[in-house]
Amino acid sequence: MSMDISAIYNVLGLLPGEWLQPLFMRQALLGLILLAPMTAMLGIHVLNFRMAFFSDAVGHSAFAGLALGLILGAPPTASVLVFGILVGLAIMMVQRKSGLSSDTAIGIVFSAVVAFGLAVVSRQPSLARDVQQFLYGDILTISQGETAVILALLFIICVVEVIGWNRMLTLSLSPTLAKVDGVATAFWQYLFAGLLALVVMFSVRAVGVLLVTAMLVVPAATGRKLGRSMRGMFWWAITVALFSAILGLYLSAQEWIGTASGATVILVACLCFACACLARRAPGKA
Repeated sequence: MSMDISAIYNVLGLLPGEWLQPLFMRQALLGLILLAPMTAMLGIHVLNFRMAFFSDAVGHSAFAGLALGLILGAPPTASVLVFGILVGLAIMMVQRKSGLSSDTAIGIVFSAVVAFGLAVVSRQPSLARDVQQFLYGDILTISQGETAVILALLFIICVVEVIGWNRMLTLSLSPTLAKVDGVATAFWQYLFAGLLALVVMFSVRAVGVLLVTAMLVVPAATGRKLGRSMRGMFWWAITVALFSAILGLYLSAQEWIGTASGATVILVACLCFACACLARRAPGKA
């Protein structure tokens, strides 16, 4: 993508703090600032659709996508994204065509994807080293090109949310009611699965397969605790996601902590959730 976002890095460099002086830290900060609202918005729908397991299934498809890309000589990033989208759409297709519950459909595809990935990697032991980057993630190595793609994806998701927020809420409550209201259920389900798969794959880049579900679920769950309405849940989720991303990256950059950035971001988000739970349990709270 030819989009030049170097000017944004220059602006971030004007912020106080030595931790933002290295270019890779500014790239990581911008990547997280763009990822956080996407994971928060889609995380709300993940909770409503009861699809928390979805991100694990798509995230683990990164192994198979990377292995296939390296074996076939395709760009690894492109092969991972394409394979992840196909897995997401396959999950939705199995759920719609089989009549199974979402967790059952996800479990079936998840098992197939993990088994396929392990089978491919077992034939090429040298791929194991490349696969490890998806286990733990590393937002500090994100490139300007990847950030530009994430920026474009954020714009698309914002447009989809503006147009389809009420439709997807109705669909999460009752697909039958959504059909009666004239909602194109198949279109919105497949669109949601495809966009969610894309966001999951980029989130894997940031926090790794092991923590990608938390990046979607924890801010949304915190928003549900703090918000008194769906609108309140929406804005609280985005606020918590952004706060966790910025503070987590800042803390991980401090020498006295020195922890992995992705893990620190998730720990801050979980602390926010714990505080929200305590706030709801305080005297006078429901």
